[in-house]
Formats: sequence, structure tokens, C-alpha cells
Amino acid sequence: MNKDDLKLTSAEIGTLWGEYVNGTAVHMVNKYMLSIVEDEKIKVLFEEAVQTFEKQKKQISLFIENDGFPVPFGFSESDLNKGAKRLFSDIFCLHYLHIMTLHGLLGHTTSLSSSVRKDLRDFYDSCSDSGKKMYHQTTDLLLEKGHFQRDPYFYPEKNPEFVSGQQFMDGYFADQRPLAATEIISISLNMKKKIMEKSLSIGFSQVVQSKEVRKFLKSAQNSADKQIQSFGKVLHQDNLPVPMSWESEVTTSQDSPFSDKLMLFHIGFLLQTGQAYHGTGLATAMRTDLVVNYEQIILKNLMVTKEWFNIMTKNRWLEQPPIAPDRKRIAKDKY
Repeated sequence: MNKDDLKLTSAEIGTLWGEYVNGTAVHMVNKYMLSIVEDEKIKVLFEEAVQTFEKQKKQISLFIENDGFPVPFGFSESDLNKGAKRLFSDIFCLHYLHIMTLHGLLGHTTSLSSSVRKDLRDFYDSCSDSGKKMYHQTTDLLLEKGHFQRDPYFYPEKNPEFVSGQQFMDGYFADQRPLAATEIISISLNMKKKIMEKSLSIGFSQVVQSKEVRKFLKSAQNSADKQIQSFGKVLHQDNLPVPMSWESEVTTSQDSPFSDKLMLFHIGFLLQTGQAYHGTGLATAMRTDLVVNYEQIILKNLMVTKEWFNIMTKNRWLEQPPIAPDRKRIAKDKY
């Protein structure tokens, strides 16, 4: 069947809509960081990131328009305050690009798995290729500069072993087992993402104009800090290293580079994507204390996200994604 005969499915238009809105938010931050970065090697990566998304944005718009849907407003130059003072260090900017690239890779994979049309699949393949290239580049540069935080090392066992009893799941008594490598994957990744969320909340709270949004950002910062401490305590108990924080890479500037809408949206985006990683951690946790820990974090994030939603809708900052036709209303309006 010709691709022109295939209309976008609900999943396909939904992923395109999400890629556009989330992508334009990160794109504006990348453009600001490109304007303040002084390190030439880091600047080159931001130039590539900005150019790559400009092309992707045009293609996403075409996909949406060609099927008769309105292109979302997303975020634009109007959400940037050009000439604002430096809010983040060069190294923080590089960490940001690395973490957002990880988010992008997950988003592209999800979008690809929801797509049927070949032109869409080809597009997401190209997005993933660009994302993988950027992941390698940011990782290599962080390693070169001595700022890449590697996960804990393990000493190898002589032979494979099998779980021998219920004690493997026990997480509350003195004889609890050490963390499994599969559990450390999620703990480490969740900590790094929470450290980024906390650092951004600190920076944004310094420059945001709205008192209500500032109050929320401080609440999000405190919530992230508690979750970082919770994960850190688990690692400490097994004498494993904890990822470094990045608060010192945020300057003392009070000059806002972004609109309040963009800053609030960005933190909400991190909260929502973080839930997917918490869910993965919960699914791989085999110690009861880890299971309870993840459940508490997920519940707390839901409460914070609800507060975020209320502020976004109150200010009419939250765009509505395409929704299914209201058949009851249509039928009622006929009479």
C-alpha cells in the first residue's frame, strides 16, 4: 500500500506531537547554552544538536500538516531572553546535553515502536542515528575532561550462581544481600537524572518571575533532593560510590534566560519521563526495601506532577494533545 494512502494513527500523531513539543523546549535551552558556552569542543556539539533538531522540526511539522492536524505551538524564540547572563557552567551544559540525549534516544525508540508508516519509521531511524552519534560524542568528551561519572565496579565471581532462597528478596534485616548489578543500573541512572532535575530546579528558581512557579520549583528541588538521598543511602550501605552533584555548576545569576512557561514545562517533562525510569527500576528490583523505595518515589512524583499540572493549566501554558472525537457530543449537537 502506498504511504500516501496510510493516514497517521492515533499513536503516530501522538508521538509526533510529543516529539515536537518536548523537542522545541529542549531546543531553546540548547540554543541558550550554545550562546554562553566558551569551550570550543563543547560548542561544536551544541551547534550540531541545534542544527540537527532544526531539520527534524521541519520534518515533524510536515508529517503533522500533511494529515490535516495543526502544528503545536511548542516553544520558540519568544521563550528565550537573549543576552541573559550565564546561568550554567560549560561542564553543566555538557552534562545537560548528555542527559537530554539519553531522553531523546528513549523517545525516538518509543516513537519508532509505535509507527507503521515507512516514512515515519525511516525518520525515527535517522533520529536515533543522530542521537546515538551525540551520545558517543558527549560521552567521549566527558571522559576526556574527566567529568564522566562511571557506575560502580564489581569484582568478578569465579562461577555463575543461582538464587537459593527467599533471603534473596529480603531487604529489611541485617543479613540482607548486597545489591545486584541489575538493580544498580536503575539506581545509578535514576540518581543522575534526579541530580540534573535538582540542579535545573535550583537555577530556574533563581531567575523565574512568578512567585507561584518559584515556590513549585523549590518544592521540586526538595523532592528531588530527598530521592537522591534515598538512593544514595542504598548505595552507601554497600560501600558503593554515589554520583556527584552539579549544584556548584549553577551560577548565582538572577537574570532569566527563559520564559517562566518554558522553565516550568521543562521540570514537568523531567518528572514525567523520570516516572518511566522509576517504573523500570521497580520492575528490576528484587529486594523488598528497593520495591518500597520506588513505590514511594513514584507516588511522591505523582503528587508533584499534579501540582505542576494545576499551575500549567491555571496559566494556560499546557497545550492539549490531539484527542479522539467526542462521539456523544457530536450526536447530541445534531438535534
